[in-house]
Amino acid sequence: MTTEQVETDLVRSPEETGKSAQVDAPGATNTREPKSAPPTKRSVTPWVALVILTLIAAGAVRWWLDSQAYESTDDAEIEGHLDSISTRISGTVTYINPSVENNRFVEAGTLLMDLDPRDYEADLEHAKANLETMTAEAHSAQVTVPIVDASAFGQLHAAEAAEKEAGAAVDAEQAALAAAQHKVQQDEAIHARAERDRVRYQALVEKREISRSDYDARETEALAAAETVESDRATVRSIEQKIAGARNLVEQREAQIQAARTAPQQVSDARAKSQSATGHLDQARADLHTAQLNLSYTKIYAPLSGVIGRKTVELGQRLQPGQGLMVIVPLDDIWVTANFKETQLKRMRPGQSVRIHVDTFGRDFNGKIENLPGAAGPLFSIFPPENATGNYVKVVQRFPVRIRFNRDQDPQRLLRPGMSVEPTVTVH
Repeated sequence: MTTEQVETDLVRSPEETGKSAQVDAPGATNTREPKSAPPTKRSVTPWVALVILTLIAAGAVRWWLDSQAYESTDDAEIEGHLDSISTRISGTVTYINPSVENNRFVEAGTLLMDLDPRDYEADLEHAKANLETMTAEAHSAQVTVPIVDASAFGQLHAAEAAEKEAGAAVDAEQAALAAAQHKVQQDEAIHARAERDRVRYQALVEKREISRSDYDARETEALAAAETVESDRATVRSIEQKIAGARNLVEQREAQIQAARTAPQQVSDARAKSQSATGHLDQARADLHTAQLNLSYTKIYAPLSGVIGRKTVELGQRLQPGQGLMVIVPLDDIWVTANFKETQLKRMRPGQSVRIHVDTFGRDFNGKIENLPGAAGPLFSIFPPENATGNYVKVVQRFPVRIRFNRDQDPQRLLRPGMSVEPTVTVH
């Protein structure tokens, strides 16, 4: 029996099967030509169902495998820097660039506004004049140092020389005093001898053994010797006075030496004054630099390119240091902060590619994971959660993952901070 006959028998009814068996029995004569029955819908349906079930199962398995290679979240948005522009000095607004309005794009270096510069110009002129004065004083103090050095040490050397000279004078007078005292002793001896001769001659005159003229000669010699002694004593007293004066002069010279020995201190003082003048000069230079900076702050420029927002300054307004004027949002430095569940971070690593779907435009952008967070998001809140009871309830936490856009995907700068996105990270 062929395969076609078997399939035909499967689709025949019992009656037809019986008749066919009788006809096909051995020895029987089949007067009819065999006919093959066309396949019916009933015979195809099981096979189709089996194929469909197989395809569905394969698709489910493939979908499950693909889902294991990606992690996505809808709790994400684009973020960027909000650079607040403020003034460093106080002043009155005298000019505002007409292009400085909310939602307008400005390039870096664009002049945003001017403040009244007249007060700061006057401060700058005052600082320049003060610098010139301090420069002159510093130069004068610097020149004074060698002058004081030479003068003070010159006085010291002169006082030392005068002290030596006075000491030598004392020594000379003392030698003269010794000679005068020795002469006094000699003259006193001569006077004593002359006086003895006079007395002896006086006795001889009274006895008329010698003439009166011999006695007068001896008396004259005795008087002359007495006068010589007195003269010598006067000389001694004079020399003693000279010695006392010389000693006083020595004391004066010693006092001058003591005063002159402050020469190093005088030089140090002169150098200290020079250093102080140099410090005042440096301070004057710093004041001049500060005045120049304050004058430059009267012109406020855009520090970077971006879109202006929250402009609050108006012409003629009086500003104070640190007062906010506007906010510039740079569009070239934006990223995505995606809050993934902690169970999604198992295979997530920096550098993995990300497909970012932006709801605003309904299109996808490409990016990469820049970094993973250091802690869960709630811990960075102003009032982080605390558990005073010690009973922890397990709640799936979310971690903010930073995703950076690839370059040159948004030449028209359409992406804005705050837009909702759905990032899908390839983690395989």
